[in-house]
Amino acid sequence: MGVLGGAARHSMRAYYLPLLAGFALATSAFMPWIMMGEQRIGGLPSAAGFWILGLGLLAVVLAALSVITRKNSRHPLLLVGLAAFAILLTAERLLERAAAQQAWARSQARAIVSGDAAAAVPDPAMALGSWVGLAAAGVITLFGLTIVVRRAAQPYAEPEDDDV
Repeated sequence: MGVLGGAARHSMRAYYLPLLAGFALATSAFMPWIMMGEQRIGGLPSAAGFWILGLGLLAVVLAALSVITRKNSRHPLLLVGLAAFAILLTAERLLERAAAQQAWARSQARAIVSGDAAAAVPDPAMALGSWVGLAAAGVITLFGLTIVVRRAAQPYAEPEDDDV
């Protein structure tokens, strides 16, 4: 219980959350992001997959350094989370559209070659990798936003007393 008890009482224990979210974000790069029937699309080896893997590992490094050095790294974690969320959301939307168009074109080509009617194209759906990545990026972003909320503890300007 000594090591685990010490980890639970560590002064920077809040950084375990982005540490785990960074691991989840990096893991989502290896999962498919879009499913169309049996076809799985997205993740590595695409450029977006490498970016998500890099951002996930960067979040892990930043959180680990914060735990080790006891220094704050919430601003960089906010940027990492926002970038990962934007990349995942954009890649998911673009992959969904591209996969649907590619499946439609393939269906039309097979219909022309065989002389039959075009087969129905399955709708693309978000796969587990998208959900895990978006959730992890959201957790990292929300953790980074806590620095903004704490800095703005007094949202109004104090009136100056000019009558004294």
